[in-house]
Formats: sequence, structure tokens, C-alpha cells
Amino acid sequence: MLVKSLAHYKHPDNFPFWIQRNRHDQRSMPLLHTHEFVELIYVESGQATHLFQDTSYEINKGDIFMINPGEKHGYIVTEGQTIEVINCLFHPDFIASYVLQALRLGDSFDFFYVQPFLNREIRFNHKLNLVTAGADKTRDILEELHREMTQRDSGYQALVQLRMTELFILLSRYYNKGKHKLQIPSPNELLVHRVCGYVERHYNQKITLPMLSKLFYVGERQLNRHFNRYRGTSVYEFVQFIRIEKAKRLLIETDDIVSVVAHRVGYEDAASFGRLFVRQCGCSPGKYREENR
Repeated sequence: MLVKSLAHYKHPDNFPFWIQRNRHDQRSMPLLHTHEFVELIYVESGQATHLFQDTSYEINKGDIFMINPGEKHGYIVTEGQTIEVINCLFHPDFIASYVLQALRLGDSFDFFYVQPFLNREIRFNHKLNLVTAGADKTRDILEELHREMTQRDSGYQALVQLRMTELFILLSRYYNKGKHKLQIPSPNELLVHRVCGYVERHYNQKITLPMLSKLFYVGERQLNRHFNRYRGTSVYEFVQFIRIEKAKRLLIETDDIVSVVAHRVGYEDAASFGRLFVRQCGCSPGKYREENR
């Protein structure tokens, strides 16, 4: 199966973002594939069947949703159908953590940190469909992103990051206010979902309990207590688990040596990474690659 990276696209070096328009019909259906980046998809017009992992569902004009790295997806477009989409492609940590901290956005990014990691039934049966003002505002931002990436005038990287930040704030607002608002029972469980989503997006960076506590406005001991209640683990153990899971995928899908894989998932010391990997998986990274390729 094809695994796409941003290197497949004509994006500027060292700037992990791309945006493009695509029109699909029965003769140009994207095959089932995965990618290393996050993909935000906005349906401008038309309809199709979206294939996702081992299920499918209908998508229509105004739908907007995300595909995470490693998730399989594609489209089925039947005779007479067309669909036009705008795709934003970017690395999971594209919006820097210091921006989130400076702007106090820990509780304003649910469409980026929470909704994409909900269980399948909630995630796609309650996907966001934009209408009227919400659709107009979203299209305006996407049009500006496209212009900035096409013209690449001075400072375009900063403008793209700021506009993507604005877009996710707005999408989170629309989602939480609309009829498809998050189906999570309590504020404390929602907090845990937010932190988990942050770790999923920024696992390759330095993550500490004090930093998470500050970003999400909660005491360190209280955050650990909520994690133990809803996840059955500490924050530290969850971070290590996510990093090792990401490493397992890299070991299977790439030819990177173990030390490079360790660095890509947030470990500076390959030996420490190796010990944690054995503890979680029961074998060395090299053995895991050999047995699972």
C-alpha cells in the first residue's frame, strides 16, 4: 500500500505544509493509501463514498474532517458522481506548542486534539458539516492559505501557521456549539482527551508534566489523578506508550536505522529507547522490524 509523505508534493523545503484542490470522478479515484502527515479535507462540492480503515461512509458538500498519520483511506466515486475537495497536508506538530501556550489555546483546539481521536462511531457519525457563515469563513481561510503557498511572499510561513491556528479555533467552536458537539460525559474526561490528543500530535517533542499542567490549566497531581481514572496510567506512561507505538510503525514502514527512529519519536538516547521498547513490546526494535515487515 502506498505511504505518502510531504516529499510527494511541491512544498517549500523545511516548511511542512501543502494545500491543493482536487476533483475526483470515476476515472480518477484515489486508491486506498496512508500518509505520514495529517490531512484536513474540506468537500467543496459533490458527493462520494469515503473509505476509511475497514469501513465507509458518505461525504457531501460542506463536510470537513481529518485523517491522522497511518490511517488508511480513499474514495469511491460512482458513474455520474464528482467530488471537489481542498486538502491541507501538514506535520502533526505543525502548530508549535509555544504558540498554543502563548495564546492559551489548550481548551480551544478540540477539533484538532479531541475529535480525530474519538471512537469511530462518534468520530464519523457526528462529523462536522459547515453551512452558511461557517462555510464562507472556512473557504475564505482556505483560499488565503492557497494564495500564500502559491505566491510565497516574505513571511508567508508565519501567516500560514497563524491562519491554520485561526481555522482550528473556528472549527473547534463550530463543532462544540453545533448539534454534533463532543459526546464526552464530563469536563475531567474531556481534559484527558485533550491532553492525549496533544501527545498524539507532539510526541516527538519534549513533553513534561509541568508543561502540560500549564497548557491545560490543571495541577500536576490532579492531571495524573484524572489520567489514572480514565486511562489507567500516568501521564508519563502514556507519553512513552504513544512514542513506542509510533516507533513500531516507523520500523515497519521505513528503512531508518534504530537511532534515527528513536530520534523521530522524541528520544535523544537510543539506548534508553531500546530499553523502553523491550519493556513494552517484549523484543528489541530490530527484532520487531524483522518479525513484522
